[in-house]
Amino acid sequence: MNAIISASELADALRSERPPVLLDVRWQLSTAAASGQPFDGRAAYASGHIPGAVFVDLDRELASTPGPRGRHPLPDLVVFGAAMRRAGVSAGTPVVAYDGGIGWAAARAWWLLRWTGHPDVRVLDGGLPAWDGPLEAEAEAEAEAEAEAEASAPAEGDFVPKPAEGAVLDADGAAALARSGVLLDARAGERYRGEVEPIDPVGGHIPGALSAPTSDNVDADGRFRPAAELRARFGELGATRGVPVGVYCGSGVSAAHEVLALEVAGIPAALYVGSWSEWTSDPARPVAVGPDPQ
Repeated sequence: MNAIISASELADALRSERPPVLLDVRWQLSTAAASGQPFDGRAAYASGHIPGAVFVDLDRELASTPGPRGRHPLPDLVVFGAAMRRAGVSAGTPVVAYDGGIGWAAARAWWLLRWTGHPDVRVLDGGLPAWDGPLEAEAEAEAEAEAEAEASAPAEGDFVPKPAEGAVLDADGAAALARSGVLLDARAGERYRGEVEPIDPVGGHIPGALSAPTSDNVDADGRFRPAAELRARFGELGATRGVPVGVYCGSGVSAAHEVLALEVAGIPAALYVGSWSEWTSDPARPVAVGPDPQ
C-alpha cells in the first residue's frame, strides 16, 4: 500500500463505501505566525477543513511534555489512543492525515499510527493546499441542527496502540547506527554543519550522521518526488533496502517526514524520536561540526 494519497484519490475514497477517517494535524515549527501571534492549529482548522476531518493537536496528543527526552517526546499511549479513538480511528478503518502543506505534522501522525500497529494510514500528498474540493468551517457546522451535527460527528473508534519493536531509536541506538548503518540528519544543511542553531543549545550533528534535508524530498509544490528519484537520492547516501537506516531531526517531527519519504522509496527506516533536542540535552554526548560526518 502506498503511504501517500493524492487529492483526487482522496476525493474518490471519501465517496466510496469505506471512506477513510481524516485527521487534520495543522502545526508550525515556529511558535509565532507572520502576524506575530502564536500559530493556532485549532483556529486554522475551525476556519476551514476538509469535511469530516477531526483536528489532532500535535503538541498535546502526538507528543508528551518537552524535557530531557526532547521537545516532542513520544506521547503517552493512553492519551494518543484516546485521541485516535475520539477521531473515529478503528483498527479496520483507513486513515488519511493532512496538514497545512509542509507535511511534517501529518507524517508524525502517520508514523505514530504505523508504529502502534495501524495497517492502513496515508498522508495527503501536498497537504491542504493540494485539496481542491469543498472546505467546511466550524461555524457552519455549529449552525446546523443539533441532531444533524451529532449525526455527522465521527463514531468512537476502537484503535488500541500496540508499539512495534525496532522502529524507534534512543540516543545510544542512534550513535551505534551511525557507525554500523546509515543515520540521516533531516535538518537543513546549515544546522547539520553547525553554522546556525536557532533552537537547540549546540549546533552540529551526531558523529557519523549524513546530511539529508527533508526539503529535498519534495518538489516546489510540496509534493513528494517520484519513488525512483527518492530511491536514487537515498541510494547516493548509502540508504538502500537491506541496510539499517535511521533518521533524526530537531525534535522528531520533520524526521518522520523523511521516514515517510523512505517508505515511498521502499526503504524501511527507524526514527530517533528525541533527535537533536534530546542529544544536546546531555553535554557529555559528542558533537561533530562541518560537512564531514565525523
